[in-house]
Amino acid sequence: MTAVLGGCGLGGESGDVTLKLVAADYGDSKANSSQKYWDKLVADYESEHPGVKVDVSVYSWNDVDRKVKEMVADGEAPDMAQIGAYADYAHDDLLYSADELLSIPTQADFVSQLATAGEVDSTQYGMPFASSTRLLFYNKTLFAKAGLTPPKTWDELAEDAAALKAEGVKYPYALPLGPEEAQAETMQWLLSGGGGYTEDTGTYGINSPANVDTLTWLKDDLVGKGLTGPVAPGKLNRADAFAAFANGQVGMLNGHPTLMKTAAAKGVKFGMVPMPGVDGPTKYSMGVADWMTAFKHNGHAEQIGDFLDFVYDEKNVLAFSREYDLLPVTMSASDVMSTAKQDHDLKPFLTELSGSELYPVGKVSWAEVSAAVKRRIGEAVTAGGSPAGILNGLQSKALMAESAE
Repeated sequence: MTAVLGGCGLGGESGDVTLKLVAADYGDSKANSSQKYWDKLVADYESEHPGVKVDVSVYSWNDVDRKVKEMVADGEAPDMAQIGAYADYAHDDLLYSADELLSIPTQADFVSQLATAGEVDSTQYGMPFASSTRLLFYNKTLFAKAGLTPPKTWDELAEDAAALKAEGVKYPYALPLGPEEAQAETMQWLLSGGGGYTEDTGTYGINSPANVDTLTWLKDDLVGKGLTGPVAPGKLNRADAFAAFANGQVGMLNGHPTLMKTAAAKGVKFGMVPMPGVDGPTKYSMGVADWMTAFKHNGHAEQIGDFLDFVYDEKNVLAFSREYDLLPVTMSASDVMSTAKQDHDLKPFLTELSGSELYPVGKVSWAEVSAAVKRRIGEAVTAGGSPAGILNGLQSKALMAESAE
């Protein structure tokens, strides 16, 4: 396989090949649409590979996963799809594995925990394309006014939030458990409490004692004391929480790298620290990855592999990561970013990535479980809510979804 993945023998006698790629849009305007990134990358690739054309269609994150599902259902699967999940397609034997496509150096260059997260039954089908982690952002101006230092423990976070509330801060700690991305905020808190969605064995452990303790603390010590702002956490979405932070109305919240640019554009002075835990900074942060997949439908393994080797070249990974304030998925690009002056602001996130834990995306059931978390987790921290009851219900849902795979 490695012998043919060098850009030779891809056209000529076999005729021209057109690869179809469906990709997600990471831009927030027409000016920085991902279509521009792909157009340039494809032009560079095609200039060196006259026998191969790459047709890229970019869709918003609201539409891209649905669009690919529709294409697959209609028997028109693209050659490649850069989307949010892969496990269901791998389960149905629709995907090439990474080692059927990529050269050995390319596959070996993936950040190890991202590559592992792309596996189903120890075979990698999801190739990480973009990654991110979370840090606790805090408003330096509001903290200085209240005479505070960044918290390292839950108790310190609650004390800081109380002091910010006394200063009239609208959202002392913004807790977005609304349906947009509740599974992310929840996971970060569960990890900080020594739990998570799964046990060490990989089985679901949503209702573990550690998780119950975490949500009980949130309910009693943050939400119950009015330290999370005027909007109920179950009604507060991430985008609204980020917008409030950029408007100077939030003391603290969990954020990913793109929040830096948004906040800086509004003149907010902010700092970033690891998420506080029970007794000190949390050991594991939450990592997130989006995935490149390759479908068997059109049978273009050789051409797909060669194109993806190009996609994952260091310069292309760096260009994408820098354009959209995301973390690189390869070790070579990460090494460059960790020392380059222009990437200084991303260094804390890179540090967190090495100790991050990702969603259980290798489980087909995760999509259903994640949707259930989005719908219900906000109820656990309401005045009449039951953290144990909600988590028990989610665990039952997870086990049912798992058994149905």
